[in-house]
Amino acid sequence: MRWLLALCFVFSTGCGACKGDPEKCDRACRNYAELVFWDKANAEIEALPPGERDAMRKEKMAELARNLSQGVDLCTSKCVSANNTTDTECLIAAKTAAAAKDCVTK
Repeated sequence: MRWLLALCFVFSTGCGACKGDPEKCDRACRNYAELVFWDKANAEIEALPPGERDAMRKEKMAELARNLSQGVDLCTSKCVSANNTTDTECLIAAKTAAAAKDCVTK
């Protein structure tokens, strides 16, 4: 959940009257959250014995769903307010957690 809040902070520095595309912002926030979450979760899952991985993957899927339900609306709202098309497009296009993080740390 921290990573989603960090992304919200990046989007909170936009212009007052400008508005971004809510659909693109939602996609950007979700893509960032999923990439960063699964990057860490997959490392944890791979460290487990093979017989325990499926159960942990199911737990992680539920955890991601909870995190998204708690934070994606705030992230999307901040993104729309910031109207930062460059970061939004970068986050949508990102295919790895490292690429997504690079979008918001440049």
